[in-house]
Amino acid sequence: MRFLALADDILAKVEGWLIVLLLWIMVAATFVQVSLRSLYTHAHLKWANLLLGHVDWAEPLARILVLWLTFLGASLVSREGKHIKIDLLEVVLPRAWSPFREVFLTFLAALLSALLLAASLAFIKMEMAYGGHILSTVPTWVSQAIIPIGFALMTFRFGLRGLLEIMAIRRIRKR
Repeated sequence: MRFLALADDILAKVEGWLIVLLLWIMVAATFVQVSLRSLYTHAHLKWANLLLGHVDWAEPLARILVLWLTFLGASLVSREGKHIKIDLLEVVLPRAWSPFREVFLTFLAALLSALLLAASLAFIKMEMAYGGHILSTVPTWVSQAIIPIGFALMTFRFGLRGLLEIMAIRRIRKR
């Protein structure tokens, strides 16, 4: 179990740094594109329009990075248990059942993430077979690979969280 927790900590650090890096790249690329467009539109600088033609990749890159940031962020918030929850059972069940409810809901989230992982893998296979290109030469499936990666990370995180919840219940019962 310690190995899984260590792997989770390392993954969280890598994800955090990736989020920072990708966000900076997205902001910089968008800033350059918007600045050049404004210089051409408002200041009528022809060189800005020429340069703008060379950064036509900035907008698709920003869309790809939004997708990557979304899935990396979702993985991190699922690690911390700060994901969106719709929990009717909290109102219906007695408070004493709360730990068992958490285990059930966490493993249910892991199961749903695993199902979405399988569906996203099928989607990527279709993209590999029939998809086009983005950013000139990059196949679209490469930019969408974060979808199964993100669901795999969330499946791991929810599964680990469920195991930790079970261990906590067992420790409480031993006392």
